[in-house]
Amino acid sequence: MLNWFFSIDVVTGPAPLIVWALTGACALALLIRRSHRRWVVKSVVGVVLGIVLGLVVVLLVNITDAFGVTMPSGTTRWMCILFAAVGLAVASLTSPPKRRKALSLGLVILSVVSATLGVNAAFGINRTVGAAFGVSTQKPIEGLTTPPPSSSVTGPLYKSWNPPADMPAMGKTGLLTGASAIASSAGFTPREASIYLPPAAQVENAPALPLVVMMMGQPGNPQPDFIAAALDELAAKNRGLAPIVIIADQLGDPDSDPVCADSAKYGGVDTYFNKDIVAYAKKTLNIMQDPRYWTIAGYSNGGACAFTWASKHPEIWGNIVDISGNEWPGDENEQAAIADGYGGDASAYEAAKPAAWLAKNAGRFANHVAVFTAGENDPEYVDFAAKNSALAEAAGFSTTNYVVPGADHVVTALRGGLPFAFGVLYPRLGLAPPPAS
Repeated sequence: MLNWFFSIDVVTGPAPLIVWALTGACALALLIRRSHRRWVVKSVVGVVLGIVLGLVVVLLVNITDAFGVTMPSGTTRWMCILFAAVGLAVASLTSPPKRRKALSLGLVILSVVSATLGVNAAFGINRTVGAAFGVSTQKPIEGLTTPPPSSSVTGPLYKSWNPPADMPAMGKTGLLTGASAIASSAGFTPREASIYLPPAAQVENAPALPLVVMMMGQPGNPQPDFIAAALDELAAKNRGLAPIVIIADQLGDPDSDPVCADSAKYGGVDTYFNKDIVAYAKKTLNIMQDPRYWTIAGYSNGGACAFTWASKHPEIWGNIVDISGNEWPGDENEQAAIADGYGGDASAYEAAKPAAWLAKNAGRFANHVAVFTAGENDPEYVDFAAKNSALAEAAGFSTTNYVVPGADHVVTALRGGLPFAFGVLYPRLGLAPPPAS
């Protein structure tokens, strides 16, 4: 019943514009009055102090790394607007008549909502009310059928694929729920996964396609928006060909970080991805069975899981896409990671890092591909990407490390990193010819 509410676009839709207009009107109403020296001084002081406080708050957040990433540039502007509006409201609270007090309180409320919407838009990850509150607005997927017996791949798909005239122009996304849900076998309780079916998967006698398993960051939702947009763009250039993508949840709760491990506290996260999802995909989806065509992908927290599991399970994952991934799972708070994910066993935590798995599986990565990306304005994660790319290359991966121009850690990292990464993988997956030398 509330799906319309949770589907409201809070980034590019009219809702933010309406809230911002109301906030501006409220501030203007407070400013329109006869000029009194005392009032003017109080208002100017309140606004100036508010702007300074906004700058200080953003500076402290960045210095202390309170959120693990540098705040997007738009955050500074919105924090200054918020505190300036609050300063104006405080200056007006002591002024008669009562309606000015009501307007002042209204401005405080509206400015908080406005700044929240503005900062959310700067991050750009949660694009709807539902996404902001962790409520999926995806409809259950339709059209999943038991795949036909897979034939062996005899050559690149781009050479043999002839799309029918009725092939859709865009991919389709939906929620894997009910009978289509992916069961967890080891005590982990994930949020419902979603799926992306490219145009070529939606036709009669569809070809078997490569598989991608994608994870978002923390906090985050297993939403298909960003990878669907990237693959729709590539599919449009390659006769509807793209991988089938399962977007799955590695957190269980947006406030938890199971550090990509099976644990007593969180359950079998590793098992869910590397056993349950694998079995589900093989049984349910019309995919290529060779690990060469399987990719584990992730953003931020999900990127750390992707690199870890590709290092641990070379027999499953032939490719990695790591978008602005952490250096390793739990690197932001290792004490909590050891306590919660490994029952206090620091040696087990060290043994589960990607570098350790790469060493244990030495010699098994010669035909594996890894793509690491990070935003130019996200220096800590640029460093992580460079270090992990070097580790992967030393282990035998064919690696690409790309710094996304002008991007930071949030929406720009995804919009720049995903199309690039899959552009690199398309020839490897047989979906496009190799680049001209």
